[in-house]
Amino acid sequence: MAVLFRKCERKLQLFPMSKMEQGTVTSLVEENGTIKGVQYKTRIGQELTAHAPLTIVCDGCFSNLRRSLCNPKVEIPSCFVGLVLENCKLPYPNHGHVVVADPSPILFYPISGTEIRCLVDVPGQKVPSVSNGEMSHYLKNTVAPQIPPELHDAFISAIDKGGIRTMANRSMPASPHPTPGALLMGDAFNMRHPLTGGGMTVALSDIVLVRDLLRPLNNLNDASSLCDYLESFYTLRKPVASTINTLAGALYKVFSASPDPARNEMRQACFDYLSLGGVFSNGPIALLSGLNPRPVSLVLHFFAVAIYGVSRLILPLPSPKRLWTSARLISGASGIIFPIIKGEGVRQMFFPVMVPAYHRSPPVA
Repeated sequence: MAVLFRKCERKLQLFPMSKMEQGTVTSLVEENGTIKGVQYKTRIGQELTAHAPLTIVCDGCFSNLRRSLCNPKVEIPSCFVGLVLENCKLPYPNHGHVVVADPSPILFYPISGTEIRCLVDVPGQKVPSVSNGEMSHYLKNTVAPQIPPELHDAFISAIDKGGIRTMANRSMPASPHPTPGALLMGDAFNMRHPLTGGGMTVALSDIVLVRDLLRPLNNLNDASSLCDYLESFYTLRKPVASTINTLAGALYKVFSASPDPARNEMRQACFDYLSLGGVFSNGPIALLSGLNPRPVSLVLHFFAVAIYGVSRLILPLPSPKRLWTSARLISGASGIIFPIIKGEGVRQMFFPVMVPAYHRSPPVA
């Protein structure tokens, strides 16, 4: 972080009219429906006000500023329990790992040459208590038997060492209220399940888009015209954001264990589909990484997995039970992905050019 600040300071030296302030924003300054800036506290507790023609609000998943700028519908599908494993090696070095476990996935990825981050997903909004030992008991008896052998001993050692951290996983569709003088970005604006690690991809994509929208502007002081123009941001971001959001939510549901045999067939089909390699793995990876921001490709791959699962059930000889499971598999797949797409917005996701804001041009200075 210190390196990042130094880089910012060096860049600001190139723009003598710019000034960097560090503090904690407490509220937005609003006048007649227009955001004029922010109120904030410095590190020494001094309360100050900063005015600007455009305020970019990006105060994260715990945002206390978003309510006047969007319609926040935050859901908490699960929680992550975090551990740091030391002096062990992943089955495939330098790769992230997803363990398809019961009741839900477990993530492993390297964070240094000797440390591996483990994130155990626990469904629901509550997790076993860390303080009274319930969490340690849960991790050792429910999770540890499902850990790859290469990581098992380090996993137990990390539990015994302590330092267990928990974090609620949040999901929130983008539902903005275009407001003159302000622009909402990041987790304050839009969240998805962190299983696929897509949050930073969406954030960086949004930053590039905002940069390109602001580049032709010479004057930001006409708040009303600027708001109309920047409304296009919320539509232009949809192909990348909605693809990653939908894939994250769908994969989490597919990879989670279920008493429904059809859902478990879908999970196994998804794993085997990715294991085929070639276009069957490169396609989903391109979607995950934002390299292929085409929602249609996502839907095609998702239902290709479902059809692959059906083919495994009915070939070479179908039975009434397998036909019924196949029908439930297709129905279950539809029940997973279509509600997520509806939450993202069908027209904005698949037909953004039909949204008037898509065609906004820069205001004349």
